[in-house]
Amino acid sequence: VQLQASGGGLVQPGGSLRLSCLTSGLVMNYYNIVWFRQAPGKEREGVSCLQIIPNTPFYEESVKGRFTISRNDDKNTVDLQMNGLKPDDSAIYYCATDGAPFDCAEVETGAITRRALRYWGKGTQVTVSS
Repeated sequence: VQLQASGGGLVQPGGSLRLSCLTSGLVMNYYNIVWFRQAPGKEREGVSCLQIIPNTPFYEESVKGRFTISRNDDKNTVDLQMNGLKPDDSAIYYCATDGAPFDCAEVETGAITRRALRYWGKGTQVTVSS
């Protein structure tokens, strides 16, 4: 299982970025995909998760209403559209998955950070600054 995150960059507060997690069709059809982030000196946190079956998104509280996770079957990506970006959103963003089922709702409770997901992509840096 391979994952590759891209789309990070420097953006001003209030701006937008779209991250993409490139993977395979097999992963897209069977495995939930999680977006995590980690800022310097802070613990890694789950940001959003796409429950593949059924196609249901979950979000950490601080990004609800600003971030949208979705799948692009043509490109085999799970994307994270980030609007209304704030300096606190600055971090390295990673996408991850596992070969075993797990509940994406764990993103809402924070429990996802205690799950040892087996497959990770390299991160992409998001910096929100004026």
